[in-house]
Amino acid sequence: MAQSKGIMHLPLAQEFVQQVGGEFAFDLVKYCERLKRDTTDEEIAKKVKAKITEIRTALNRLHYRGIACYQKTRNQKTGWYSYTWNIKTKRIAELITEQQLEEVLKLEKKRDFEQNYVFFNCKKGCGNHPFEIAAEYQFRCPECGKTLESTNNEKKIRDINRNIKKIGNQLEEIKIFL
Repeated sequence: MAQSKGIMHLPLAQEFVQQVGGEFAFDLVKYCERLKRDTTDEEIAKKVKAKITEIRTALNRLHYRGIACYQKTRNQKTGWYSYTWNIKTKRIAELITEQQLEEVLKLEKKRDFEQNYVFFNCKKGCGNHPFEIAAEYQFRCPECGKTLESTNNEKKIRDINRNIKKIGNQLEEIKIFL
């Protein structure tokens, strides 16, 4: 069902393509996804209402990541090359999945760290220190000298778990495009 809309209806894909390809990348990919055939950069520029140089810049950025692919043909009369481009939407899904899985690993590492250590913080908000550091400074802030107090990091752990779950849901949405 969702695949009939195309990957570019997902906010995560929109943000990713914009981040990778620049300002006109989203419109460019959306147009090519709807077109379902190879097209020239000139045609894309006309439809997206952008300068040809901006479209070429976006296409080259997308090409670098394997999202945009081209075929080059030479005009025998003029000697000029013309390029026809296509967009690999499956590659967008692959790159997003890769990026999201890396983010999950980072969050899991952070969660494990938060679960395995007791933290102490300064009343003035100078910083958060694990037990070992706090004990080394006799439970006094190394920056201002105030007493360090134990902190409850359950909320932080819940937030991390919520983010992991959110990413898991996004990965489920993306999976149908792989």
